[in-house]
Amino acid sequence: MNEAYCVKCKAKREMKDAKEVAMKGKGGVERRAMTGVCPVCGTKMFRILGKKQEVAAA
Repeated sequence: MNEAYCVKCKAKREMKDAKEVAMKGKGGVERRAMTGVCPVCGTKMFRILGKKQEVAAA
């Protein structure tokens, strides 16, 4: 699931050394993102993730 678009290769690739980071957003709200490295050319890759899903306690 650590797939992102490499702007140098112009293709979707699996990120190497992927890790989740938090970005600052509007109004102080943090957004989640993944950052890593392209395994082919070594360019830094970045992908913004959706909101974290809350698990409903039953």
